[in-house]
Amino acid sequence: MEKFLYIALFPPLIAALFSSLFAFSKPLKFIGYFNSTLIFISMISSFYLFSYIYENDFAVEIFLFDWINIGNLNLSFSFILDHISVMMLLVVTIVSTMVHFYSIWYMEEDLGFNRFFTYLSLFVFSMLVLILADNFAVLFIGWEGVGVCSYLLIGFFYKKLNAAKAANEAFILNRIGDMGLMIAMFLIYWNIGTLNFDLVFKTISLIDNDTVFLIGLALFVAAMGKSAQFPLHTWLANAMEGPTPVSALIHAATMVTAGVYLIIRCNEIYFLIPNLSLMIAYLGSFVAIFAASMALVNNDLKRIIAYSTLSQLGYMFAAVGVGAYSIALFHLFTHAFFKSALFLGAGNVMHATNGNLDIRKMGNLYPKMKATAIVMIISSLALSGIFPLAGFFSKDKILESVYSQNHFLLYGTLLITAFLTAFYSFRLIMRVFFTKVNYNEKNSNIHEAKNLALFSILPLLFLAVVLGWSSKYFEEFTSRLLPTFTINLTHEQIWILILVTSFTSIFGILFAIFKYKNLLNKDEKIGFFKNILLKEYFIPKIYKTLFVKPYFNFSLLLNRYIEIKLIDNTIDKIGYFAFNLGAKLRPIQSGNLSTSLRLMIFGILGSLLFIIVLLVY
Repeated sequence: MEKFLYIALFPPLIAALFSSLFAFSKPLKFIGYFNSTLIFISMISSFYLFSYIYENDFAVEIFLFDWINIGNLNLSFSFILDHISVMMLLVVTIVSTMVHFYSIWYMEEDLGFNRFFTYLSLFVFSMLVLILADNFAVLFIGWEGVGVCSYLLIGFFYKKLNAAKAANEAFILNRIGDMGLMIAMFLIYWNIGTLNFDLVFKTISLIDNDTVFLIGLALFVAAMGKSAQFPLHTWLANAMEGPTPVSALIHAATMVTAGVYLIIRCNEIYFLIPNLSLMIAYLGSFVAIFAASMALVNNDLKRIIAYSTLSQLGYMFAAVGVGAYSIALFHLFTHAFFKSALFLGAGNVMHATNGNLDIRKMGNLYPKMKATAIVMIISSLALSGIFPLAGFFSKDKILESVYSQNHFLLYGTLLITAFLTAFYSFRLIMRVFFTKVNYNEKNSNIHEAKNLALFSILPLLFLAVVLGWSSKYFEEFTSRLLPTFTINLTHEQIWILILVTSFTSIFGILFAIFKYKNLLNKDEKIGFFKNILLKEYFIPKIYKTLFVKPYFNFSLLLNRYIEIKLIDNTIDKIGYFAFNLGAKLRPIQSGNLSTSLRLMIFGILGSLLFIIVLLVY
C-alpha cells in the first residue's frame, strides 16, 4: 500500500525536477510527453488506492521521516490516506493528467514550453502534498507550494505587464489567507500541543469555545484566500492572464479547491462553532450570486468562466456551512470535470481565434468548431445543473440541504444564482458559436483543435456526463468519515424542489437563447447597473484607493526619508569616514624604516602610559 501512495505522490515531483534541467532550453515535445506520462502513472496509482480504501474501509497512515523535534513539538513528514484525501487524489490526478496532455498541443509553439511543464508538474505535486498531509505543518508545505506555483504560472507570460500584476495580486492576497492558517496553527499548538490532525480533532472539544471560534475563524480566513471568497476574491478573475491550461487546473483541481478541502477536513472544529459555520454559509451564498451577477455582463471568455468558478465555490461553502460536508465534496468532485472541460474548450476557441477573448468579436464558430462547441455546450449544461448531467445531482443536493435546514434566504439566493448561471453560460455559448459573425472571415484562420487536445478533454466530458449517478455511493463512501447529513424532506418535497430548480435553470437557458439568437455581435448598451457590474462593483477601485495608493505613497516616503536620507546617508558617511581615515593613516605604511621605528617607540610609550594610569587608578 505504501509504495502505491509513493507512486501516486512522487511522479509529479520527478517530472518537475527532470524538466527543470531543460527549463531554458529550446522547446522539447519529449518533455511534455514525459511529464504527462508520469502524471498518468500517478492517476493509475490513485485508482488503486481508491479501490483499496473502498474495500477495506479504514484510513492508512504512511510515515516518511522524522521532521521537526524541538522541545515538545514532534512532527513527522507523514501522510494519511482516507475517504476524503483519496477522493481529492482522484480529482487532482485525473484533471492534471488531461491538462498535461492537452498542454502539449496548446503550448507547443511557446518558447517557454519546458519551463511551463516544470511549473505545472510542481503545481500538481504541491497539491498532492496538501491533500495527503496528516498534520497542519505538512499541509502548510503543500499550501505554500501551490501558492508559489500559481504565482509562477499566472505570471508565466512575465513580459506582459498585466500577467506580472495578476501574479503579484494572487500571491499577495493569498499571503493574507496564509497568515490566517499560521495563526490557526499557533493557536492549535499553544492550546493542544500538537498539529497532528487525529490528535487535534480528538481533543479540540476540551478547550474553551472562544479559542475554538478563533481557530475556526483563522482557518476560514485561510480558506477565503485560497478559494477566493469575498473580500479576497479579486485575484481569481485577474488570474486569467495565465495560459488557459493553468486556468483549468487552478479552477478545477488545485488552488481554489484547497480552501474548501481545508474546511471539510476540519469539520470537527466547525461542528463545535455552529454560528461561524452559518456565517460561512451566508457568505458562500452571497459570493455565489455576487460572482454570477458579474458574469452576466462580462465579455471576456475566460473571465466569465472564472466568475462561474467563484460562484460555484459559493455553493460549496454554503453546503459546508449548513453541515453538508459530503454534499459539498461531491459538488467539488463533479465541478472539477465539467469546469476543466469548459476551460479547455475555451482554450480551443482562443487558439482558433489567435488569442481573442472578446466574445463580441466571435460568432457562428459552430460550423468550423463543432467538437469544441459540443464540449462547451455539454459542460455548460452540467454547470447549469441540467438533468442528467453531473452538475444537476450535486447542485440540487446543495439546494435541498439548505432548504431542509429552513434557511430559506440561502435557498432563495442560491436558486436565483442557478438562473443567472444558466443565463450567462448560454449567453457565452450563443455569442461564441451561434450569433452572427463579427470578425473578418477572409483573414481568419478558424480551425478545430488537434486530436490530442480533443482526446484529452473527452474523459473529463465523459465524467461530467455520468458522474452524477454515483451520488448515492459517493455520499455513502465519504460519510464513513464525514458527519452524516440527513435531508429532512418528504419524497414529494424533494421532487418539487427538483422541478423548481430544473425549470429555473431551463428558463435561464431559453432566455439566453432567445435573447441572443438573432443578435448581431456588437457592443451592448452600458447602463448604470451594467457599468457597476462591469467595474466589479468598484471593489478593485476601492481597494486601490484605500490600500494600494496609501501603501505606495507610504513606501515612497520611507524610501525618500528613511532609506535614502537616513540609512543610505549614514552608511555613506561611515564609508567616507573610513576612506578619509585610511587616507590619513596611509603614510604609516610608507615602508620607511625610520618612520616605522618612531611609530613603534610611540606605541610602546603609549602602552606604558596606559598601564601606569591603570595601576594608579
